[in-house]
Amino acid sequence: MELRLLVTFEKVATVLSFTRAAAELKYAQSSVTSQIRTLESSLGTELFDRLGSRIRLTEAGERLLPYARQIIELSEEARAAVSGAQEPAGTLTVGTMESLTSYRLPPLLELFHHRYPKVRLSLRTTIGDETRQALRQGAYDLGFLMEEQTEHAGLETEVLAVERLALVAAAGHPLAGKEIAACDLVRESLLATEPGCAYRDLFERELTALAPVDFMEFGTIEATKRAAAAGLGISLLPEVTVAAELAEGSLVRLLWEPPFTLRTQLAWRAGKRLPAHARLFVQQAQKLVSEQG
Repeated sequence: MELRLLVTFEKVATVLSFTRAAAELKYAQSSVTSQIRTLESSLGTELFDRLGSRIRLTEAGERLLPYARQIIELSEEARAAVSGAQEPAGTLTVGTMESLTSYRLPPLLELFHHRYPKVRLSLRTTIGDETRQALRQGAYDLGFLMEEQTEHAGLETEVLAVERLALVAAAGHPLAGKEIAACDLVRESLLATEPGCAYRDLFERELTALAPVDFMEFGTIEATKRAAAAGLGISLLPEVTVAAELAEGSLVRLLWEPPFTLRTQLAWRAGKRLPAHARLFVQQAQKLVSEQG
């Protein structure tokens, strides 16, 4: 089996589209189709079921995929080992989220931009289930998670930090300075980012156990913060995202501690041999996030 055929197969299997695979590999679609047929012919079996405009892996394709990924990863590792290159190099596709990209990752991205310019980072904004699925499928090399759980099927994870949360409101809010309980919050106007963020979903679960609640939803953390500062309601957000507003006084922290704990994690597919530049990214993420506290 030729390595280039396995690379093409792995890409088609990941995105489940000949057209998209061709675009990402910078091949003509006819070339991708031809390579898959050549691989199928050499193996004596079909690797994809063609269902009109859609495709899916056959049982044989499912069995081949983990081997193809291991061979590709070993090939990349071998190339790096014999090249003698001292400078880390390669591409990393990283799943992340707004709260981390905007508030925790800038020092890490700046470090790689200036110190490791041959490491090309491609950041993809997804959360929760989407990130985990993309990691399992091999679409992402690494992915940041902010989750209550630290064990995820098919993934290996490295916990970077416990993510402190803050319940915030505009200065002068009636609940400011008072000891409050969850039952006090169900009667308040609640602001939140979209469903899928672990802190929003856990907060909603906590309150709906007491009474039905409605959230006024905003597309971004920045919009949610502005709405809270304007007096539209209260919101639970990662402390790192509201540190500046708390310091300047446009937001105040309400006296309520959530009964759940979130941890910022870096994850990758279980069994995946991380190349040197990926291991470097993990190490630097550990260092910089721990320094942020």
